[in-house]
Amino acid sequence: MMDSTKEEREFVYEYIKGKITQVEPEYVVIENNGIGYQILTPNPFVFSSKIEQDTIMYVYQHVREDLIALHGFQTSEEKWMFKKLISVSGIGPKGALAILAFGEPTQVVQAIENEDEKFLTKFPGVGKKTARQMILDLKGKLQDMIPGELASLDQQPLNDHIFENHELEEAMLALTALGYSERELKKVRNQLPNETWTTDQYIKKALQLLMK
Repeated sequence: MMDSTKEEREFVYEYIKGKITQVEPEYVVIENNGIGYQILTPNPFVFSSKIEQDTIMYVYQHVREDLIALHGFQTSEEKWMFKKLISVSGIGPKGALAILAFGEPTQVVQAIENEDEKFLTKFPGVGKKTARQMILDLKGKLQDMIPGELASLDQQPLNDHIFENHELEEAMLALTALGYSERELKKVRNQLPNETWTTDQYIKKALQLLMK
């Protein structure tokens, strides 16, 4: 039986409105009434252009014995999809954030509804077993996802371009936020390896090249 007390603890906040004061590879800090909240989010660098601006962050509070963490999203649809994903056996908050970092909620829904295991296994940390579990647990339960869009999902081809080098793209966004021009970034981008690097590694290497 589900512990209703624990369930209520996990859904304390709907959103936080405040100023983005810090953007890091895994989280952002949003200040509200003098308190800086560290919020884990799928793509922190999309908030780089909003530093010192009032922003609404839809949040989910995750509670376990050794941790209380806030996870944040640009839209209520992203938050809704995150909650659906972590309900699947084998997918935790970190895995759900990784999936949303690479795909839009509607793309994830489409793959599940179409039982497209091949597409789902392209997400980080999702193997065949987890992809099958996502389909078993969620297919037919996502009808309230963005009203009016589900009916046409099966006519929209899934696009593999979202699985290109995501860390490199995040690094470019971060460097743009730091003030580097598109021309400067294009020059160093061609010198960066298309390897399995972290966003932080790409940023550090790009800065080294930019300073030459």
